[in-house]
Amino acid sequence: MAASKKDYRPETRLVHAGTLRSQFGEMSEALFLTQGYLYPSAEECEARFSGKTPGYIYSRYSNPTMSMFEQRMAALEGAEAARSTATGMAAVTTSLMGLVRMGDHVVAAKALFGSCRWVIEEWLARFGVTFTLVDGEDIDQWKKAVTKNTKVFFMETPTNPTLQVYDIAAVAEIAHAAGAKLVVDNVFATPLYQSPLKFGADVVVYSATKHIDGQGRVLGGCILSTEKIIVDNYHQLLRQTGPSLAPFNAWVLLKGLETLSVRVERETQTAGVIANKLAGHDKLTRLVYPGRKDHPQAALIAKQMTGGSNLIAFEIKGGKEGAFRFLNGLGLIGITNNLGDSKSLITHPTTTTHQRLTPQQRAELGIGDGLVRLSVGLEHVDDLLDDLTGALEKV
Repeated sequence: MAASKKDYRPETRLVHAGTLRSQFGEMSEALFLTQGYLYPSAEECEARFSGKTPGYIYSRYSNPTMSMFEQRMAALEGAEAARSTATGMAAVTTSLMGLVRMGDHVVAAKALFGSCRWVIEEWLARFGVTFTLVDGEDIDQWKKAVTKNTKVFFMETPTNPTLQVYDIAAVAEIAHAAGAKLVVDNVFATPLYQSPLKFGADVVVYSATKHIDGQGRVLGGCILSTEKIIVDNYHQLLRQTGPSLAPFNAWVLLKGLETLSVRVERETQTAGVIANKLAGHDKLTRLVYPGRKDHPQAALIAKQMTGGSNLIAFEIKGGKEGAFRFLNGLGLIGITNNLGDSKSLITHPTTTTHQRLTPQQRAELGIGDGLVRLSVGLEHVDDLLDDLTGALEKV
């Protein structure tokens, strides 16, 4: 469609790109709740299954509503192709498994969401894939980790939950020199504030459950790359194993994309105000926000990102006891492990998303017992500040 053209700005693509219309000419994207499709003849059925002619076969493979979501995501990301998945972790797992075979090697940053680390350390290892975990900020460690069997580099940036930022271009250069591909989990930055493909990443993955839905309704994921990488590595894996996005979820995510820029920009503005107000608070030992000049990778952020995101991490005095006093003192902000919602949400990584790690591993990543991760929503900034400062007084 004309609205998929690359010269349209992101806000326009988020509303129009990928739209398909039936013979009824509906304005809102249609929701196709069907498992299968009819063929006008046995010959046409054979041609579709063989791939000689395009068309839908079965909704585990593809579906018009799923296609609209994939095409809109590809237009937004500036990717040639996209494939949707049932969840963000389905996207991560598929993005890695599609690129490796028994005997291959993966290099990944240590600072990962707990489930991502499990996939690398436990799941891939069951199939004879080895791995090396590195300090993502240390470019020399990425270089030294390369072996003759290295096929994939993997990172999330900014990281969950400490909001470290890694140099995508530098790591992509190392990966490509080794004949490997770089996969980047771009959830925290969102496609609005960071474009990993422009910096050399080969594959970008999202948990669409987060900002893309943005209202806590459905699960979903997405893998984006070149058409060749998608077809050669993911097409059959997705088709045969079935981590499919439900058409209803695809429709909800399409509607979420329409307001993504409005929501995330407002949330980011509020997060910036909150970060500045809380920085230096006497009940905090540190605060990390990608939009502040005191962020450890501020220079890299200025080069690589166009916004600070709606995530803030801060450490409360008193360890776990202090953090729990703070969390239990909140009245407006919800305690949950999700993020990217229109409602402000907060979590304690040590006892939730990263509880599987040992205390030594968490300490190595800077995840202290007092650390909390705040996802800023659409509430009025003054109400959020009243809630946060009031809860800090209980520490």
